[in-house]
Amino acid sequence: QVQLVESGGGLVQAGDSLRLSCAASGRTFSGYTMGWFRQAPGKEREFVAGINGGGGNRLYADSVKGRFTISRDNAKNTVYLQMDNLKPEDTAVYYCAADRTVFVLLHPAAYDYWGQGTQVTVSS
Repeated sequence: QVQLVESGGGLVQAGDSLRLSCAASGRTFSGYTMGWFRQAPGKEREFVAGINGGGGNRLYADSVKGRFTISRDNAKNTVYLQMDNLKPEDTAVYYCAADRTVFVLLHPAAYDYWGQGTQVTVSS
């Protein structure tokens, strides 16, 4: 069982930066692929970024490529999402997710564990 707790959301202006953190419980964090997803009102939850257990494989949605960076610190059981040059269309609740696999997975249904989410609001 893995418990995930996100933090770092907030209200920012377009062009600003935020760093989200997701702290995980458990002693086998490095064995989990971690993903960040987001869900805006009235829209489906969508993949933002993912990273495998060792950190060597990272994938990004086209909409955030070049602006967002996912990373992890296995010693701290934490995954991060650095978000730069934020845009109003990035406004959403951001969730981290975990799955015990070696692959970076894109579909929300593939992840077994989810955090409660953190709100990111970007004003124009």
